[in-house]
Amino acid sequence: MVSSKFKQDKRLETTKGAVLSMVCWFRTLLFISVLVPAFVECRIRHYHFNVVVKNATKLCSTKPIVTVNGKFPGPRLYAREGDNVLVRLTNHVQYNVTIHWHGVRQLRTGWSDGPAYITQCPIQPGQNFLYNFTLTGQRGTLLWHAHISWLRSTVHGAIVILPKKGVPYPFPKPYKEKVIVLGEWWKADTEAVVNQATQTGLPPNISDAHTINGHPGPVPNCSSDDAHTLHVETGKTYLLRVINAAVNDELFFKIANHNLTVVEVDACYTKPFETDTLFLGPGQTTTALLKADQGIGKYLIAISPFMDTIVAVDNLTGIGYLRYNHTLAFTPTTFVTIPAVNATPVTSVFSDSLRSLNSKQYPANVPLTIDHSLFFTIGVGINPCATCFNGSRAVAAINNVSFVMPTTAILQAHYYGINGVFTDDFPAKPAIPFNYTGTPPSGLQTMNGTKVYRLAYNSTVQLVIQGNTIIAPESHPTHLHGSNFFVVGRGVGNFDPEKDPLKFNLVDPVERNTVSVPTAGWTAIRFRADNPGVWFFHCHLEVHTTWGLKMAFLVENGKGPNESIEPPPSDLPKC
Repeated sequence: MVSSKFKQDKRLETTKGAVLSMVCWFRTLLFISVLVPAFVECRIRHYHFNVVVKNATKLCSTKPIVTVNGKFPGPRLYAREGDNVLVRLTNHVQYNVTIHWHGVRQLRTGWSDGPAYITQCPIQPGQNFLYNFTLTGQRGTLLWHAHISWLRSTVHGAIVILPKKGVPYPFPKPYKEKVIVLGEWWKADTEAVVNQATQTGLPPNISDAHTINGHPGPVPNCSSDDAHTLHVETGKTYLLRVINAAVNDELFFKIANHNLTVVEVDACYTKPFETDTLFLGPGQTTTALLKADQGIGKYLIAISPFMDTIVAVDNLTGIGYLRYNHTLAFTPTTFVTIPAVNATPVTSVFSDSLRSLNSKQYPANVPLTIDHSLFFTIGVGINPCATCFNGSRAVAAINNVSFVMPTTAILQAHYYGINGVFTDDFPAKPAIPFNYTGTPPSGLQTMNGTKVYRLAYNSTVQLVIQGNTIIAPESHPTHLHGSNFFVVGRGVGNFDPEKDPLKFNLVDPVERNTVSVPTAGWTAIRFRADNPGVWFFHCHLEVHTTWGLKMAFLVENGKGPNESIEPPPSDLPKC
C-alpha cells in the first residue's frame, strides 16, 4: 500500500523533473537563438530506491537482509557525464538509512552526499528523501552504498557513468561491458555483529565468505555451488567494471590464464597497463579490458583477501567462472594461483603502475603550490572502558583524535550557524611527534571530539597520511568525499619531509577518491578545495570507521552563488 505522502512526493518529483526538462529545453533554444550549435546534452535520470528486507540464502543458510528494491547487489545506476540524477529513496525497514554516491563529486550539492550526521540526518523508517545531483566532469565506474552503521554490507550497487554522446573512450571500444561487484557475506546479521563489538569493546567477527555479484561460489561445508558466471565469446574484448563493495577487506582479483589491461580507476582514466592481478580496497573501482583470447573452456575467477599484518581476516576465496560460448558441459575448469594473503609486493607493483592519462582532453591538474600542508597519523589504539569485556575498548584515530558522531548533521550546523555541534580545531599535525612505525610511546590515549579542518574556497592541500603501529601496522584504504585527489607519493616507514617530496610525481600521478595507505607506511595526496561544503574523510574499512578513524573538512563558500553551496532541499531529513 502506497502512502498519500509518498504519492505527493512522487508528484513533486515528477514536477521537479518537468521543470528541469523545461530548463534544458529553454537552454537549447537559447543556444539556437544566438546561433551557437546546440551541443548541450541535458538529461534527467530518475531512479526509485525502495529500502526493503528480503530473505537471502548463501552458504546453505538463510537470513533476512536489508536491500534496495529487493536486490543484492542493488540496482545499477546508469547515466552519462553531465546528466542530472534524481533518486527517490523510501525507507521501509526498521533502521535509519542514508545512501552515499561514492566518488560522485557533488559540486555544491553536499546535501545529497549521504554520510549520516555529516551532510544529512538519516532517513527514518517510513520516510523518504530525493537525492538530487549532477555528474559534472566525471565518467567511469563508481559505486553507491549505505553510509550508516554496517548496512552497506548488503545495501550497495554500481554507478556507471558513460561518456557524453559522441565522445569515445580513450581506448579501443569493447564488444560488451560487464559489471562485477565484489562483496563480503556474514551468516549473522551484520547489525548484530557491530552492536556486539561495540558493547564488548572487542573487534567484530570477520565475514564468512566473499562474493562476486552476490555469489560466493563453492565453499566448505555447503554443497551448493552458488557461483557467478561471466560468459564471453572467443576473440571479443570486454570492458570489466570491477567494484570492491566489501566492508572490511582489500581484495585481489584474478582470472585464470587471462591478463587485464587497466584503463580507469575511481572514474578517472589511466595510462593503460597490463596485469594478471587487480588490487582493490573497499570503495575502490578498477575498469579493465579483457580479451577473450584463450581456448574454449571454463576458467576460474578468484577474489582473495590481502592482509600483511597480524590482524584477522576472512581468508576464504570467492569463486566465479569465465565461460566461453560453446564450452561443453562437464568441461574441466582451468584453475588460477591466487596471491598469498600477505603479498605486499603485488599490491605495490599494482599501485605504482597507476598513472593518470594526462592527455590534452583529460589533463592531470596537480596543484603545484600548496596553501595547507597537513600531516595525519592514522591507526588503532586501546582506551579504558569500565563496561567492556577486558576493561578496554579498541579505538581508531587521526592525529590522536577519535571522531565522535554528532546528533545533528555538521553541514546543517555549518549552514545555519548552529553552535555546539562541532569545532574547527582539527590538528594539522600530531600534537606529540613520535616514531610512527617504530616502538610506540606508552600512555598515548586518544582524545575524543567532533572536529573539522577549515579550508578556504579554492585553496590547495597537500596531505601526508602516515600509518602508525600503536597496536599493529595495517593497510588503510582511505576515502575523501567531495573531491578527487592526486596520489603524488607513497612509501614504507616514516615520511621524510626533506627527502620524500623530492621524489613526488607531479606530472601524471593517479587521480582517485580512495587510496590505500601501505602497512607501516605513508601516502601523500594533493587536492584543490573547490567544492564548498562539509566533506567526510575516513578509513573505508568499516571497522575502523566505527572505531573513530574519521574527520571532516569544512570548505568555505567562495564569491557569489556559483562558488557557494546550494540551499538545502525542502525535504531534507530531520534528526
